[in-house]
Amino acid sequence: MSLDTERLTLRRHTLDDFKDVLELWADPEVVKYISGQPLSEEDCWAKFLRMAGHWSMLGFGYWVVREKATGRFVGEVGFGDFKRELSPPFEGAPEAGWALARWAQGRGYAAEAVRAALRWGEDRFGKVRMVCLISPENIPSLRLAEAVGFRPYADSTYKGHATRLHERLPA
Repeated sequence: MSLDTERLTLRRHTLDDFKDVLELWADPEVVKYISGQPLSEEDCWAKFLRMAGHWSMLGFGYWVVREKATGRFVGEVGFGDFKRELSPPFEGAPEAGWALARWAQGRGYAAEAVRAALRWGEDRFGKVRMVCLISPENIPSLRLAEAVGFRPYADSTYKGHATRLHERLPA
């Protein structure tokens, strides 16, 4: 199952993607506002398997994003159900997320990929509220969330870090 945009292909993970995914999540600049800690190979492997598990168990998940023209790894975009312990809770709402390799940031790839994922999500989930959480310091992600229709609705703390909860309500 894959999605195509003008410049990108979004598709489910394969074992061949692991090296690129490990590079993404081991980059201190990429994780700066996500967890603050680069992932070890072991922790990245667990995350990688969780991506496959989402598709297997729930019928949705994250896609690997690659440039159409070159096949170069851009990042990951998709939906999760991570059973997060947050206040206020947002259980039952698809949680959108994205992370792009440093080289791919600032090229409009995130917006292109997230818009494709959201269109797929609207078809898959129907007219439902979608959510995302973003560090209030992550200005590029806050701008992207707003550009694709998410609006902040609460400030919270997740695993000791300040986070801003956003929602995208059905049209």
